[in-house]
Amino acid sequence: MASILDSVNQLTQLVGQNRLELLLFKLVGRQRFGINVFKVREVLQCPALTVMPKLHPFVRGVAHIRGQTISVIDLSLATGGKPIQDLSKCFIIIAEYNRSVQGFLVSSVERIINMNWEAILPPPKGAGRFNYMTAVTEVDGELVEILDVEKILDEISPVNTHVSDDVVASSEAHHTRGRMVLVADDSSVARKQVERALNAIGVKCLLAKDGKDALTMLLDMLEKGPITEQIGLVISDIEMPEMDGYTLTAEIRNHPGLKDLHVILHTSLSGVFNQAMVQKVGANNFIAKFHPDELAKAVQDAL
Repeated sequence: MASILDSVNQLTQLVGQNRLELLLFKLVGRQRFGINVFKVREVLQCPALTVMPKLHPFVRGVAHIRGQTISVIDLSLATGGKPIQDLSKCFIIIAEYNRSVQGFLVSSVERIINMNWEAILPPPKGAGRFNYMTAVTEVDGELVEILDVEKILDEISPVNTHVSDDVVASSEAHHTRGRMVLVADDSSVARKQVERALNAIGVKCLLAKDGKDALTMLLDMLEKGPITEQIGLVISDIEMPEMDGYTLTAEIRNHPGLKDLHVILHTSLSGVFNQAMVQKVGANNFIAKFHPDELAKAVQDAL
């Protein structure tokens, strides 16, 4: 199964082209799910798990992998389904989100597919606010759900969004109070995390659900006057349906009315290519999710 990720080193060629590669997997039943390969370190046959007292109900146990102890989360349980059975025949996807490494228990892993972000669509409006989809797409005539992993992780181990008192106090000196920023992220949980952190330093947030939505909002604002008189900066996730953060940044830099905007890319993606891509598309800064003080300080400095 390790061979399924042999192509990861070539995937950096996709970045900046509004493309991604999805690793397809199944939980319980026929439904397919997807995860961005850039998030995945490796895929393994499920090892023996150690069950420990007072683990979260969605955590089936911990595994010792390459000198590291990793929590293994049953993705079926975490999304409201039945527990995955017969662990000896299952797999775990080792992934890195928000500066930590987790194992996701899945029943089977299928293959990697190359997609265009334009083919990745927001969840249907009728799906309700309690679903775990961050996006959907179609593969072989069937719907593939891309899970909101940040929402799942936040329910198991909530992210601290508290900004330290020192940073809050310094907001007066930075004159950030009352300033407006645009936040683009396809995860509703991630948008709220950023909004809470920035509200603490007096910054107001306009929220966009993806890169295309953010660009539309910016162009609408531009019709009312100079963009820098309306918002101070843009904070954008990288992975988003229809238009990713790299493409959004490039569109901003290529538009004469938007090119002077300060852009911070704020993402759970990790990898050595990130800093090079930040420079290539013209972003001003790159911050890995999620550290409220680090984000708040970067916003204060930019404003």
